[in-house]
Amino acid sequence: MRSLILAAGRGSRMGSLTDPGPKCLVRLGGRPLLEWQVAALTEAGCGTIAVVGGYQADRLRDSRWQLFVNGRWSETNMVASLLSAVPWIDEEPVVVSYSDIVYDPDAPRRLALAPGDLAITYDRLWRSLWEERFADPLRDAETFEVDTEGRLVEIGARARSLDEVKGQYMGLLRFTPKAVSAVRDVVAGLPDEQARRLDMTSLLRRLLAKGFPIGTVPVDGRWCEVDSETDLALYEAHLASSTPWVHDFRWAGSAQGTAATVTSGQDDPSEAAGR
Repeated sequence: MRSLILAAGRGSRMGSLTDPGPKCLVRLGGRPLLEWQVAALTEAGCGTIAVVGGYQADRLRDSRWQLFVNGRWSETNMVASLLSAVPWIDEEPVVVSYSDIVYDPDAPRRLALAPGDLAITYDRLWRSLWEERFADPLRDAETFEVDTEGRLVEIGARARSLDEVKGQYMGLLRFTPKAVSAVRDVVAGLPDEQARRLDMTSLLRRLLAKGFPIGTVPVDGRWCEVDSETDLALYEAHLASSTPWVHDFRWAGSAQGTAATVTSGQDDPSEAAGR
């Protein structure tokens, strides 16, 4: 199966760490986030990979994947990056990954096998991770609910209590061409400004409102989101500890990594930082 990594943004909350290149090149556990994603997707059987770049996109050129570029990355959001890969994503089902998450290959593997035209993964054990990341977990939490058959019924609104958060959307999705067509219809019906700024959870809410079914795949930990330097420090401490961590995303064999790194064969980081 195909997979698409959305890596157009800079990641301004990462501070100076993203001066030399995109957020997905920030290192965690000894390698860039993008390398963890490529390795996990390949292990999951989703190894026909494309990447959508934007900020310093030239740093993402690599023979292992096809590169698309969202030239308006600074004024658009995730959905615009997704549609930058049209018509490639129109041709067959594709697993889509955010570029600031790391995960065990079991998550995309199960997602690829999920029924229906559109499905997402979510973490049932999200609260322990959010309590470590935030003094108040509700500060960053959004509503999330599935029905008894595992279909998404609510996502992305401001949560008033933890009872409204039945899981954490991870940033892993699977689209069939039919689902991509539905996305394009939603975007086409919006004013230009709204279309440019449309984020993924808002898109999912709009699809639900139109009656488009969205399936879900639950996971229990074994992933994390990198959104700040504080996140990096927290995760590095866990990875260095001998204490078991439910959100440890590494898997058997992952320590060997990949033979190449995304920065090989690219221009000098000092030159890229000056652009």
